[in-house]
Formats: sequence, structure tokens, C-alpha cells
Amino acid sequence: MKLGTLAKGSALALAAGVVLAGCAATTPPAENTGDEAVPRGGTLTIGAVQDVPNWDPGQAHVGHLLQPYQAAYDTLILREPDGELSPMLATKWEYNDDQTALTVDLRTDVTFSDGVEFTADAVKANLEHFKSANGRQASQLAALESVEVVDADTVTINLAAPDPAFELYLSQAAGLMGSPESLGTEEIKATPVGSGPYELDPTGSTAGSQYTFTAREDYWNPDLQKFDKIVFKVLTDVTARLNAMVGGQVDITLLDARNAAQAEGAGKELSSNQVDWTGLFLLDRDGELNPALGDVRVRQAINYALDRETMLKEIQLDMGTVTTQVFGPESGAYVDALDDEYPYDPEKAKDLLAEAGYEDGLEITLPIFNGLEASGALLVQQFADVGITLKLETIPPTNLQSELVSKKYAAILFFQFQGEPWVNINGLISETAFYNAFKNTDPELQELIDEVHSAGDGAAEKAKEVNKYVVENAWFAPLYRLDQIVFIDPTKITSTPQMQQAVPSIYNIAPVAK
Repeated sequence: MKLGTLAKGSALALAAGVVLAGCAATTPPAENTGDEAVPRGGTLTIGAVQDVPNWDPGQAHVGHLLQPYQAAYDTLILREPDGELSPMLATKWEYNDDQTALTVDLRTDVTFSDGVEFTADAVKANLEHFKSANGRQASQLAALESVEVVDADTVTINLAAPDPAFELYLSQAAGLMGSPESLGTEEIKATPVGSGPYELDPTGSTAGSQYTFTAREDYWNPDLQKFDKIVFKVLTDVTARLNAMVGGQVDITLLDARNAAQAEGAGKELSSNQVDWTGLFLLDRDGELNPALGDVRVRQAINYALDRETMLKEIQLDMGTVTTQVFGPESGAYVDALDDEYPYDPEKAKDLLAEAGYEDGLEITLPIFNGLEASGALLVQQFADVGITLKLETIPPTNLQSELVSKKYAAILFFQFQGEPWVNINGLISETAFYNAFKNTDPELQELIDEVHSAGDGAAEKAKEVNKYVVENAWFAPLYRLDQIVFIDPTKITSTPQMQQAVPSIYNIAPVAK
């Protein structure tokens, strides 16, 4: 795909909601008889954005960090590129009538890389370990109450309350299955022990630098083993990733808008979709730290003060779509009109500030980290035009999340993925959401969230009302959805973007047919 052909909004839409009830799939992969040899080819080298600090599946993450875990670990459910949920280690699954018990049938031909058989007991051990390990995605199993082993290849997962995203979580971090004898040990922190298509080769691996995985010869589904070997090169600096891409040291990596033209000039191919949005989290909605932000008119004024089109052009080179909502297209909760709820209107912003008693201006402290200086400068200018003084404080990116939840700042400039509605609500909006630092809520909003929780198949439609509420009450000041700038070497591989992931799943990448 040529950069010149990209129009704003042309990237792939985000995923639809998860399957909420009944059997999620009807055609599981056949049991592997060992009679068929599936061709695979060569080595896939991935330029990884982050290191994996701990290979224990209980510490697994999503986003960029889910991809390397997929090499070593299968998930119970496989998420297809278009968001559909399909069998993996689970062959079928079905909820009871009130959506609080999920019965899962399991494959019977799977072993872990240490030779231990995959059984219902292993599923129970993994889910209980994930919940107790308190990893970065522990909230995915917040609703888990107990796991009942029905027989060797059947479990019933009991939930304290329905969770509309639970099946999705079983295709992500919470669904990764490790050998039960290794869970929680010191050894698994450095060497993953899973049932996945590849196993770590210590001779080709150096912690923090490179991880080499080789295809398991006894893997139950060789169709998923597209390569003999997968190498993850840890390249946290975008310039290093660009150089590795242009120089042919990696076959696929995530770049940014500023260096996309150079990659394309070197014959590399853009494989883009939209996942993240960026903008302001107006966290202090009750005015606890900064009283001005407790007035909805001030938060609305901030939204009207933003020249999103200019921000997108200057920062992202128009590779994205302006928006004023935090739910993405085709999430089920997306409302087209809400993308234009706050057109650029500095005079309206001034009027709202005056109505709120801030005609003489106000001050907001905003933390940013290295790399966001250009965004910060534009925000300072646009805010000054309406009488808001924006004070920027540079902090290390590693401190951002801890500073966010500490309630030290009333607002923050950040990036967040636009997930499935219930995931978005529990990550951004509910009273217990990680990114709701001041735990803001009110009876009207809570009632809307409760309706989503109990709506079953209608959850996404009900979530539109939550979306409207947070936009009208200006809980956020989104700027734009970003095109994810994933480049591949088209002479070596093909790649299909994965909905709601900045990088594709390893199953979506294949060698070019010879």
C-alpha cells in the first residue's frame, strides 16, 4: 500500500463485540493424527517494541506484549483477524442462561513443551494462577469465582456476575495456558513453558535483547506454524526499528508517521489499521484537585479549544482520523455523530469559560513524556488562545501510569486503545476503572453501565448511551485515532492486521509463497 493512497479514515475498522452466549464456534480444528506435514518456511524476525520482563503467563500483557507470548503459549480461544472468536485449546464453549457459568470442552491431543499433558486440571491451575498472580491484566479475571473440573477435558468456569468480555479475555492474556508444574516458579520467569507452536531456544536468546523460538515438532496444529523459527529483536527506540527495517534485519515492525516515508522508499510495505486514540484524559471531573475541571462547561470549553485537524496534520501527518469519542468504529458502541461533537470553536470555548466564572482564565498542569513535545507545544498554544494556561511537566514514560493513579494530576495526555465496549468501560469509565483515577461516577452513569452489564447480546447497543454520556459530559478531550504504522518486508512475508491490536498476531504472518 502506498502512503499516497492513504486517506484519513481509510484504515481498517475496529473489532465488533465479543460473542456473548452459546457455542462460539461449530468447526474446531481436527485432532492432529501426525499423518500430514504442513510446509513452513524459514525465519520470521520481528522488531519488538518492548521487552518481555517475565514469561510467566500470569504476568502476561496485551497490546505489543501479547505477540511474543503467542509463540510459547496457546490460548483457550483464538481471536481471528476480524475479531471473530474461534476454537483453539477449547473446542466449544457455552454459557448457562444467566451468563454466570461457562462450560468449556477441551482438546485431548495437546502437550506442553515439558511433556505434561493439557487437561481440565491444567486449565483450572492456569486460571487460578492468573487471578492470584496479580499481573498487569489481572482484572481480566475479576469476575472469576471458581473453576470446576467436570472431567478430564471439560471445565465449568463460574463467574460472580456476568462479564460481557470474558470470552475475549480467554483469547488474550487470561487465556494463555502454561504447564501447571511450572506456573509461579522462578524458572518460568526466564523460560516459558507452554503448549504453543514454538519453544524458546536459549542458545539464540539474550534477555532484554533477543528471543529465538523454534517450531515444536510435536505441536498439535502445525497449520499455525508458518515458520521454522521466530526471532524477536527488542528495539525500544523507533529509529533503531527503522534502521533494522530498512537494513533488512527485521521483517516486520511498528514505526511512526515521521519515518514511514523512509521505510516505503526502501521498498517496505505499510500494513495499517487503527487501534489507539490519543488525547486528554480530564481525570478530575469532580474538581477535587483542580476545581475548574469539576465544571462540565470548562471541560467542554477544552474540547472546543482543540484544533484537531491541525494536530493530526502536524503530529501524525494526517495518518489518522479526528474524533471526540473514545469508542472506535464498529465496536458496537460507536456513534458516528459523536466524532464531530466538539468542532474547533475558540469563541465558544471562551464563552463557556466565562459562564463558568473563568473569564480571566485558569491554569492546568499537564504531564507529558519524551516524544510528545510537539503535541505539548500545540496544546499550549491552542489553550492560550482561549485563556487557559497549560503548564507542561516532563516525566519519564515509565512513571506515567503510576503518576496517573496517584491523583497527582487533574489531566493527562495519553494513548489508549479503542476496545470492545465492556473492555473500554472497565478500563476507562467505570468507578473501578484503572484510568478513572479519581473514581468519578454518578447515579445516571452507573445505571447506564449496569444496563450494559446485564444486556447480554444487546450490550454493545446499550454501551452507546455510555458513550454519549461521557462525550456530552466531556470526560475526555480526544484528538484523533492513529493509523498504526506497521511495515513489512513484502519480499519475505505477508501480514494481516489484527483488530484492536497495534501489531498482528503471529498467526496472521506467513512467508511469501515461492
